[in-house]
Amino acid sequence: MSASATNATPGIVRRLAAMLYELLLLAAVLAVAFFLPHILLGAFANMQAPPMVTKIHFFIVLLVYFSWFWTNGGQTLAMKTWKIKVVDINGGPLRPAQAVFRYLAAWFSIGLCGIGIFWALVDRDRQFLHDRIADTRLILT
Repeated sequence: MSASATNATPGIVRRLAAMLYELLLLAAVLAVAFFLPHILLGAFANMQAPPMVTKIHFFIVLLVYFSWFWTNGGQTLAMKTWKIKVVDINGGPLRPAQAVFRYLAAWFSIGLCGIGIFWALVDRDRQFLHDRIADTRLILT
């Protein structure tokens, strides 16, 4: 693969397919992150976490998952499968703070009726809004 091909932006269909695959993988990650402690705690006492604690736990598990993968190779398993990598604006690896910022920006980008995803249709570099905000970009590997 040539140097210019490795810096090419993946198409929107490929990125959406990777996001769908990521959702399937996250179901397993969240199952382990939630059910295993629940089973262990339930075995010793009839305890149930308040809803807010559960939401915070969910948020932190995903934050750790994405931040770790993005700062250690730039790819989650779904991104590897679809040959997509997240890099900083200069093509280097993400810094931990940058990965956290991208994660936080993605919540708003996707959560506001997906406006950050649709942004890629009008962005000059075809990047998602959260990539534009965090000074990151998605490239083909």
